Amino acid sequence: MSRTQTGRAVLTFFGIFAGLLVLHAPLLRLPYYWDEAGYYIPAALDFYRYGLLIPEHTLKTGHPPLVPIYLGLTWHVFGCSPAVTRVAMLLIASAAIAATYALGRRITVDAACRTEGAPSELRREPAAWAALLLALSPLFFAHSSLALVDLAAGLFTTLGLWSLVEWKLSAFAAFASLAVLSKETAVVLLPVAWLFALSHRGQMRGRAWVLLVIPLLPLAAWTAYYHHSTGYWTGNREYLEYNLYSTLSPGRIFFTLLRRLYQVLIGGFNWLLAACGLTGLGWCQKREPRQKPHQRTAGFVFLTVSLGAAYILMLSVVGGAILPRYLLPVWPALVLAWVLAIWRLPPVAARLSCALAGACFVAAWFINPPYPFPFEDNLAYSDFVRLHQQAARYLASLPGDPVILTAWPATDELRDPALGYVDQPLRVAPLQGFALHDFDEAPAFDYLYLYSRRWEPPGNWLTRFPSIERVMARYFNYAPQISEAELWRHYPLALEASFERRGQWVRIYRHAPGGLNSTGGSLLNAPGRAAAQRRKDDGQRPLQSWCRHIDEGTAGCFNAAPAGPALFARWKPLFGSLGFSSHGISICCATVLVLGLGWGWAPAYGEAYTSSLSGVVD
Repeated sequence: MSRTQTGRAVLTFFGIFAGLLVLHAPLLRLPYYWDEAGYYIPAALDFYRYGLLIPEHTLKTGHPPLVPIYLGLTWHVFGCSPAVTRVAMLLIASAAIAATYALGRRITVDAACRTEGAPSELRREPAAWAALLLALSPLFFAHSSLALVDLAAGLFTTLGLWSLVEWKLSAFAAFASLAVLSKETAVVLLPVAWLFALSHRGQMRGRAWVLLVIPLLPLAAWTAYYHHSTGYWTGNREYLEYNLYSTLSPGRIFFTLLRRLYQVLIGGFNWLLAACGLTGLGWCQKREPRQKPHQRTAGFVFLTVSLGAAYILMLSVVGGAILPRYLLPVWPALVLAWVLAIWRLPPVAARLSCALAGACFVAAWFINPPYPFPFEDNLAYSDFVRLHQQAARYLASLPGDPVILTAWPATDELRDPALGYVDQPLRVAPLQGFALHDFDEAPAFDYLYLYSRRWEPPGNWLTRFPSIERVMARYFNYAPQISEAELWRHYPLALEASFERRGQWVRIYRHAPGGLNSTGGSLLNAPGRAAAQRRKDDGQRPLQSWCRHIDEGTAGCFNAAPAGPALFARWKPLFGSLGFSSHGISICCATVLVLGLGWGWAPAYGEAYTSSLSGVVD
């Protein structure tokens, strides 16, 4: 690589990083969320404070220690805070986007059915669109600043694919080793690489096979060390039961496979990307049926399809939680493959298709589906965190050091000040969850901290389709949260505070033995009820300006013109099925902004096209 090319690559990387930093600015100071708080941050803190590779202050899951080591070293240099953590993770996300762009540049020689003589601008444009769409895809965007390991595995997996396409096996050995040290499931890259190597028999020597096997060594060393220290090859008894032994039912494997295919091909507007890609393939096949793809492109397609299939099949058999983020290691390659297929359409149609997909991806940051989904799949996780901040501040202000009954992750949020919710630990009585049976043997408590632990919108599709609900209950332990009426039958409670934010909620009840009224209603007095309603309104009040939106760090919810509510009400059934609420206008504004700035800046920046991300305002 020449000095000029190196300079352009560095500028492209920092342009991407600057763009992500602007987009995530409202999120950088958020406390840690869910699995961040439950495992990865405590594990990183154990390395930061004590140099431990296997954490002692959280569950031992057997995950390799690369990301906790990275965060611990970063904290030693820049200080330990959520903002430093999130900026450090944004660096990984930026590198993953840049790696996707670099990989795309190497395999778009024959994009859109062109030959190697095509202008360089046309050959790099599909790669730029792939990088942009990856950055805007709701799953990737939401995880860009979260301290989890899947995105790091995605970065090194993408670089490993680039190394294989370029046939640089020494680089592959290094990147694949880093991938398996980020997350052990990245080991599925190796058999895919071995199959790919069989197509290069003429170039295979003994040293080549050694380099392809080397990434097994660091994973084997970590596994042996973990077994020596804990007696388990991975995880612990409960971890293995949840993630392996309980998942081997044929019925569960089948339905998990369907859910994984849905996550890849349909969810989060992925269906639009897939539909446009299939249209591009069909158009090119009809126009030039005998044209063969370039060898490098064919190799990339083989690697992506094989790796995607391997991940989907593996995650259909193992893993207790069916989280879309587990597919992040292969997500950059999948996005790039779909964009390459789209660019077999005529250039204008390809640009319009990519622009439409980008607009829908931005909309999906804010639109929640009409069925349960993990909050971390889009920016709903930030509403979850802010609600829990409000609740923690309220509970910390209560006199008398009361015992608070709640379920994880709120238990850890209230116990550990390092997670960013409280200044001093509070007394907590843990529940397994908020289903009716979880309250059968609940410990003694003074306050109940109840919250929306999963997304269950009005008109939940699971309740509309009982057969699906039965499948979810049988194979995935789905159970609706306890209702207020059921709570009243268990305990005498008085509602003390209520917080709501775009469909999510928190309710704090005081245990009031002997204090129920004759109708079983709430004992909340009039001033308290008004205060609770004000807290509810504060969580729902639309933002009045873009600056206020940035300060709050949430999706903009602007007041519509006087005719707006009537128009919205007219189309409310359609919007409701898609998850729209009062922030539909902000989605349109963000979409127009993305398309306008991205479309207008791209030609001017040329090689650094992906830095147009810095022009999008969250």
